[in-house]
Amino acid sequence: MNTKNKKIGKQTIKLENPPKIIATTSIVGAKEGEGPLKNYFDIILKDQGNGEKSFEQEETQMMYEAIKETIKKANLKESDIDYLFAGDLLNQLGSSSFAAREVNVPFFGLFGACSTMAESLSLAAIMMDGGFANHVIASTSSHFCAAERQFRFPLEYGSQRAETAQWTVTGSGAMLLAHEGDFPYITHITTGIVKDYDMTDPNNMGAAMAPAAVDTIYNHFKDTGRSPKDYDIIATGDLGKVGKKLTEELLLEYGYDIKGIYQDCGDLIFDSEKQNTNSGGSGCGCSAVVASGYLYKELKKRNFKRVLLISTGALMSPTTSLQGESIPGIAHAVAIEYK
Repeated sequence: MNTKNKKIGKQTIKLENPPKIIATTSIVGAKEGEGPLKNYFDIILKDQGNGEKSFEQEETQMMYEAIKETIKKANLKESDIDYLFAGDLLNQLGSSSFAAREVNVPFFGLFGACSTMAESLSLAAIMMDGGFANHVIASTSSHFCAAERQFRFPLEYGSQRAETAQWTVTGSGAMLLAHEGDFPYITHITTGIVKDYDMTDPNNMGAAMAPAAVDTIYNHFKDTGRSPKDYDIIATGDLGKVGKKLTEELLLEYGYDIKGIYQDCGDLIFDSEKQNTNSGGSGCGCSAVVASGYLYKELKKRNFKRVLLISTGALMSPTTSLQGESIPGIAHAVAIEYK
């Protein structure tokens, strides 16, 4: 196989056999279910615990339900799935690993922080395009309470949130890829490069991730020869209001004006003023539920014909933050089309 035909430019792959996204499921928490996108989500939980013994167990259950429901929607069985690519924010990929324990499917566990949805979707699409599988699931999750406990403060501490802080989305999204059918399909993948501009404030991750988003979007345009006008919507993962504004400004310096078609999943999922989410949403589940809910359903309706999803991640850990390390950022882009 001639790989030169698939790799275009520095960071982008053009898929020769674009896999179809034949089914998706989005599950969100109660707060997300009260936001502007509530009609696009498949399942809205009643509370943060959902009857489980811990927040981490609830996150595991969300991902398991998202995977199971997606297989059911496609009229397939667990045994039909060749691989599962999944990740989350917790130590040792706790939610993904324990969700994978419940399904009898070969599992790749991934960590890309909040970029993991696009990362899992990218690798699942590459696996499909290479002819190594017939059905692959990409899934990601996050949970507000579990993430706060791991990365910031226990909820009982009652710390004040900065204006630049974001609200980790409680949710899980899953996408099932196949070769056949009339469905939206993945055409290009632009893999990000880690960018670090010495941001150290964990309460301003939008600013930490924006340079990575800008670099990936710029290189996607450069590699493919496309421009903003080739897309109906360009959606970053979870930069929130602060990171979104920075991304718009920095891309203008490269000569790309994306304001008319640019949205951020973290800005879309909450009404930040009414719901008191400051700069907006974040977390692995943010771009996962917006992509598998809002973006996919609008593609199916043909309101969008070409979407560029760029999930963004802050590659920090509690240990590195306490040691005074900066926050590296990463962003991966996936082009999804339905003509």
